[in-house]
Amino acid sequence: MINVIDVSLQYGDKKLFEEVNLQFNNGNCYGLIGANGAGKSTFLKILASEIEPQQGNVSIPSDKRIAVLKQDHFAYEEEQVLDTVLIGHERLYEVMKEKDAIYLKTDFTEEDGIRAAELEGEFAELDGWEAHSDAAILLTGLGIDESLHEKKMADLKTEQKVKVLLAQALFGNPDILLLDEPTNGLDIQAIHWLEDFLLHFDNTVIVVSHDRHFLNKVCTHIADVDYGKIEIYIGNYDFWYESSQLATRMAKDENKKKEEKVKDLQAFIARFSANASKSKQATSRKKLLDSITLDDLKPSSRRYPYVAFTPEREIGNDLLRVDGLTKTINGQKVLDNVSFTINKDEKVAFVGKDDLARTTLFDILMGETEADSGEFHWGVTTSQAYFPKDNSAFFEDNNLPLIDWLRQYSPEDQTETFLRSFLGRMLFSGEEALKKANVLSGGEKVRCMLSKMMLSKANVLIFDEPTSHLDLESITAVNNGLINFKGTILLTSSDQQFVNSIANRLIEITPNGLIDKNISYDEYMRDRELQAEIAKMYTN
Repeated sequence: MINVIDVSLQYGDKKLFEEVNLQFNNGNCYGLIGANGAGKSTFLKILASEIEPQQGNVSIPSDKRIAVLKQDHFAYEEEQVLDTVLIGHERLYEVMKEKDAIYLKTDFTEEDGIRAAELEGEFAELDGWEAHSDAAILLTGLGIDESLHEKKMADLKTEQKVKVLLAQALFGNPDILLLDEPTNGLDIQAIHWLEDFLLHFDNTVIVVSHDRHFLNKVCTHIADVDYGKIEIYIGNYDFWYESSQLATRMAKDENKKKEEKVKDLQAFIARFSANASKSKQATSRKKLLDSITLDDLKPSSRRYPYVAFTPEREIGNDLLRVDGLTKTINGQKVLDNVSFTINKDEKVAFVGKDDLARTTLFDILMGETEADSGEFHWGVTTSQAYFPKDNSAFFEDNNLPLIDWLRQYSPEDQTETFLRSFLGRMLFSGEEALKKANVLSGGEKVRCMLSKMMLSKANVLIFDEPTSHLDLESITAVNNGLINFKGTILLTSSDQQFVNSIANRLIEITPNGLIDKNISYDEYMRDRELQAEIAKMYTN
C-alpha cells in the first residue's frame, strides 16, 4: 500500500501538485494520465523518492521493495546484459557480489566463513538460486536472444538496451513497480509479452503511457492528473474516457429520472465488464466495475482539440497505382519492386519492422524524394495532404506568429477572426495564437500540422507516426477524426489502438515482398499461421 499525504510541489509560478491525497492498493495497476506537462513523470519520481515534495509525504512500508524503469539507456555500458538485469534487485545483487568476493579470498578466515553463511541464508531467502534463470527468462521474453546475455551493454543497439532496462525493473518480483512509458521503443511482440506479464503480476503497478491499447489491457484504475490534483477512477482508460463523457451527458440531462440514469450506467458497465480474459486481474476489474454507483461518475475537465477532416470533393474510383518502386539508401535496398493499388474507401495501415521503408515510400508518393526505378500514379480526382515523420522544415528558422504561420495554408479565409477561431479549436487560445512557430513544443507542432491538413480539404490523407508527441486527449481526438473521415487514408503508427480502429487494410513491406490483407490489426496479429508466414519473409 502507498499513501500519498498532502503532497504539494511547485516550480516557479507553476503549481504541479497541491495537497494531493491518494492511496494505491496492492494488486492493482494504475494508469497515470494527464496532459503533457501536467507532472506525471515528476509524480513517479516523488513516489520513488527521487524528488522531495515541498509539502507532505509519501508513506510506503519499509519492507516493500520499489522497482523503477530507468530512463538512461547508457548508464550500464560496462556491465554485462544479464548483470544489468540482476542489478534491478539491489540487495540481492549486493549479496551476490559480497559472497563471491569472500569465496575468492586466498586467506579465507573463520570470520569469512560465518559471514558467508549469513549471506548464503539471505541469498536463499531472496530466491538467489533462481536469479540468473529468472533474468534470462525476462530477457528472452522481451526478445533479447540468449547469445546477447553475456555481452556488454555497450555492444547492444538502443532498442535492445530499452528492453534490458525494462527486464531490470521487472526482475525479482518487486512489491511496487513504477513504469514511465514502458512501451516506448518496443516492438509489437515485446509489448504483447509485457501486457501478459503485467496481467499476471500480483503486486502494485503505477504506469505512465500514451499507448491506449496498453492502458486498456493492463489497468484496473486510472489516476488522472488535472489542475494540480490527482483523482483515482475504477476501470481502464477507455472506461475512464467513456464514463466521463457519460457523466457530462447525464449532467446536462436534468429531466432524466435517476432510475433511468442507473439503467444507463448498468448497461454501460456491462459493456465494459465483458472481458474474455480469465486472468486474476480481469476478474478483479469486473468486480470493481460492478460496484460503481452514479456518484462515482464525474465529468472530465479535460480539453480535447477539435479534429475533423472534410474533403472538398468526392474521390473517384481511380485512386493510386504503385508499380515496381525500388529505392536504395546508403547501400541498403529499402524498397524492392513494391507494387500495389489503393481503392476507394480504403484506410490502409503500413505495418511491420522497417520504419525506413514506410517513410521512404510515403516520401516518394508525396514527391519529397525520387525512386531509383518504378512508377506511381495518383487519380485525377485525388488531392493529398501529408503528415511527415519529421516536421522540422515547417518550423525551424520560422519566427512567424502562429496565426500568420497558419494563414499561409488558408487560401479561402485569411481573416484574423477565422484563424483565431480555428486555432482555438486546436487549443491555441488568446496569446497562444501569437507564439512564434520556432518555439513550439513537439505536441504543439503536431497540432499545427493537423490544422494545416484540415485546411487543405484533401480527400487522401497520408500520416507517418501522427501520434508522436501528442497527449492522450489529442490522440483520442485525432483517432476519432480519422474514423469519421470520408476519404482515403494511408498511415503508419506505433499506436495499436489507432491502427486497429482506423484501418480496414494492412500492408507490410518485408525484405522478400509484401503482405497485403483486408483484415483488422487485431486479427492480423492473432493469426498465428500468418505471423509464421511473415517471420519467414524476414529471413533470407
